[in-house]
Amino acid sequence: MTTLRSFLKREAAGGVLLMLATVLALLIANSPLAEYYGLLINLIASVSLGDFSIEKPLLLWINDGLMAIFFFLVGLELKREIMEGELAKPSLVALPATGAVGGMLVPALIYLGFTSSQPEFIVGWAIPAATDIAFALGILALLGKSVPTSIKLFLVTLAIIDDIGAILIIAVFYTESLDPAALAVVAVCIVFLCILNYRKICDIPAYILLGTLLWMALLKSGVHATLAGVVLAFFIPMRDPKNLRYSPVRHLEHSLHPTVAFIILPLFAFANAGLDLSFISMDSLTHPVTMGIAAGLFVGMQVGVFGFSYLVVRFTRTELPKGMDFLSLYGVSILCGVGFTMSLFIGSLAFEESGINMLIDERLGILMASLVSAITGFLVLKLAIRRSQVAKSSLRRRKLAEQRR
Repeated sequence: MTTLRSFLKREAAGGVLLMLATVLALLIANSPLAEYYGLLINLIASVSLGDFSIEKPLLLWINDGLMAIFFFLVGLELKREIMEGELAKPSLVALPATGAVGGMLVPALIYLGFTSSQPEFIVGWAIPAATDIAFALGILALLGKSVPTSIKLFLVTLAIIDDIGAILIIAVFYTESLDPAALAVVAVCIVFLCILNYRKICDIPAYILLGTLLWMALLKSGVHATLAGVVLAFFIPMRDPKNLRYSPVRHLEHSLHPTVAFIILPLFAFANAGLDLSFISMDSLTHPVTMGIAAGLFVGMQVGVFGFSYLVVRFTRTELPKGMDFLSLYGVSILCGVGFTMSLFIGSLAFEESGINMLIDERLGILMASLVSAITGFLVLKLAIRRSQVAKSSLRRRKLAEQRR
């Protein structure tokens, strides 16, 4: 439980910093400094070794490079949860897993409903099917210590399962034309990672070196390079056979968490959220992509997460976690509409890297839905917590009255 509290505090603090980075990006993008903001994120940087070279604008170094570290951390968290955490307990996973499925399926269907008449926009179907755990926990942090741990745990578990879905979607649906030679290098790297893992070698630098080679090979292969982080994470040993109290996975997770939460994700938000609001018109607000993303995140998430969760509780033996009621479940479901980080990332794969110039519509829908979801989810959860506190206070008074009789 101490580990969970530490995780939640870091995620919540990171979520607040994420909000500040987003606001800063929007302010700069709509100020006289906007030109310099554009020059900064489009600044070309290159790395070369002999004939091998990688040349990308700063924006893509962040999205393809630094975000690989974010996905590495996500992979480490997934492995820990599957092997020793909440995902290892089926009874605790059923409800958030069902909610996560609904939270991916319904938003995607709503988006497709808005864009089905224009096939070139269908590629963005996965944008609203993502939940931002850092942002959502940042909103929960604003409610103070009155938020039951069960609500936070439900949200964290749902977001982790949602991340698994997002990773699979990126791997399957957002892969470009493949380079056989680069894929061969990927295969060799994975073979060596298998050997290290099979022999229970806990030399972290060796894994990091192979992971870096894997990232570079994936970058050239056509498969999105950030997936290297997830693949590498699943080969890191859970326990050191020479010292079972030491966990390489937990060590790396705790080491990387501050860097990801306080540097990488805010940098990603700053580089990707700088939307020039002067270009917004009624046409951009009512564009099928904008409306599909906004409706998918705000309406689709709450319908999918709450609806699927309610059906499981109503028609099976699954129960709501202690400290949660249906109103707080509904509040969490709305909060899941804060898609931000993963939605922006998938949006960049769907539109920016595909050559379809839909950048403004994509970010506009995400920002609109995330803002409305954050405010509405906060208010509903505040009402749910207050109602729960009143009910508990009333129950205590009745018990005291009975004792006095």
